[in-house]
Amino acid sequence: MIDGAPEASRWLRAEPRRTWPEPVLRRIVDRALPHSRLLEARPLSEGRRNANFQLRLDSPDRPMVLRIYEHDASLCQKEIDILRTLGGSVPVAEVVYAEPRGLDEIPPFALLDYVEGMDIRELRRSGDTEAIAQAAGSAGEVLAAIGSFHFPKGGWLGPGPVVTMPLLEGADPMPRFVDLCLGSANLARRMPAELRDRLHALVWAQAGALAELQRESRLVHGDFNARNLVVRLASGRWSVAAVLDWEFAVSSTPLADLGNFLRYDRAASPLLEPHFSNGYRRAGGELAGDWRERARWTDLVAICESLTHDGLPDTAAAELVELARATLENRDPRIE
Repeated sequence: MIDGAPEASRWLRAEPRRTWPEPVLRRIVDRALPHSRLLEARPLSEGRRNANFQLRLDSPDRPMVLRIYEHDASLCQKEIDILRTLGGSVPVAEVVYAEPRGLDEIPPFALLDYVEGMDIRELRRSGDTEAIAQAAGSAGEVLAAIGSFHFPKGGWLGPGPVVTMPLLEGADPMPRFVDLCLGSANLARRMPAELRDRLHALVWAQAGALAELQRESRLVHGDFNARNLVVRLASGRWSVAAVLDWEFAVSSTPLADLGNFLRYDRAASPLLEPHFSNGYRRAGGELAGDWRERARWTDLVAICESLTHDGLPDTAAAELVELARATLENRDPRIE
């Protein structure tokens, strides 16, 4: 953890257990759906802090996802509150059952409908540019719908969902947070000193613009990227069927999600743009003339934070450093 940073700022936690004994899973099903019988439980590889399983039951005859919140008990209530708030406005998985306080030795858990489809990473690998363009436009529309939810102030979200505390106390939270990251031993080991110095100078040179963004208090997913967007073909068009994993949601500027989604899209050979931003505007989202640059600055905060993590593979660290350098130099990242 970065010294002085809020506990909730850590994006990666200790690895979840991801395997639970079958009797425990059967007990959960008995509790949630007492007239159903568990036929199969398949661990899902996605999910960085929690254990996720795709369940097949004898009834109802549809797959479900069991999500066991192994790290932070409050995240279960937070996530199901967000899902229930968004239902009907944003495509999300339906909450079938939840135990936000857990069950004896079992941590909090939620049973969700499994949403059929593929994530946008898989769609990109298909090389179908028209399908990718349609999905990107739909993602923009969905992000505009997410950003239409407002809070009285910015900050970390807890159950409710309500804002519990500022993202970082005091003035100039974004530049100060980047400085905290730059001072971390892990980041210093991975990023050359000259680049750290230049990033420090950049975020403080843009402190005024970043402070203006920090005054926004809209719902931000916090991890809005290809991995967390399930898409499928419906009525001849590719569209977002569900936005997954809301545990990192905060009240802040939508540019954080815009920057995250477009992190790897190259201006020289774009796949997602301008379809994504066109969809965002089409659905009522507002973008200033320099929005792409500001989105990259905002995403730089997340990139620096990721470089502070323990156990980050060298290849991932090198990629993040290149992303930070590309942002600083206002160019496309050189990543294969």
